[in-house]
Amino acid sequence: MTRRQLTDEQWTFIEPYLPIGEYGPYPERLRDQFEGVIWRFRSGAQWREMPSEFGPWPTVYGRFRVWRDAGVFEALLEGLIAEAAKRGEVDLSLVSVDSTTVRAHHDAAGMRLDCDAMTALEKAADEAEKARQKGATRKDKTGTTPQTTRNGKSGDESGVGASSG
Repeated sequence: MTRRQLTDEQWTFIEPYLPIGEYGPYPERLRDQFEGVIWRFRSGAQWREMPSEFGPWPTVYGRFRVWRDAGVFEALLEGLIAEAAKRGEVDLSLVSVDSTTVRAHHDAAGMRLDCDAMTALEKAADEAEKARQKGATRKDKTGTTPQTTRNGKSGDESGVGASSG
């Protein structure tokens, strides 16, 4: 028997958001499958590692994909927010921004660098930027910069760059 992760009150709220096909029997293990999805994301495990008490993992994964594609989780989140707003329990101070999309200057994070370290970092960044610039010249194995002609070949390869004395 499945150890329940959701209370009966929570399940009563969630169940109407889950789409059921027009044809075929009502899935008897719908709650178990939904709780299997919860288990998978709480544990961080692979779908194949799901305990059999939630049903066969391919079935639970298939249900998850159908619900994801149908927008069930977005609708459920909006429904939860609306319900909380009705009760006066919405607190926008709890809203956070994902740090993977926000960048801050190192000073904003409290990083302290002495003047010499900062100068060295800025110099390295400038050199890296110059190296990345389009059309930057490259040196050959001897350390010299080969001259190119209008056809793009090196003067030494084509013989065009050789001077006749």
